[in-house]
Amino acid sequence: MPITSSAKKALKSSVKKRTMNQKRKVAVRETAKKVALGGPEELSRAYQAIDKAAKRGVIKKNTAARKKARLSRVAKATKTAKKA
Repeated sequence: MPITSSAKKALKSSVKKRTMNQKRKVAVRETAKKVALGGPEELSRAYQAIDKAAKRGVIKKNTAARKKARLSRVAKATKTAKKA
């Protein structure tokens, strides 16, 4: 446990940051699942969640780009599968 007052404040802020980062990661995961199930309608929400996570430093820029590329490929596949 933190002893000094500054350590207590640091602990409090790190807990807040951790919860926000976890929320952003979960949002990325949830929207990715929705794209896989729902198709291209959810793609813009997934892009938004991924971009926000990358902007805040939760995931790296290249990871975000890779996730977006894979999601667009999945969305395209589900779109063509629904047509047939």
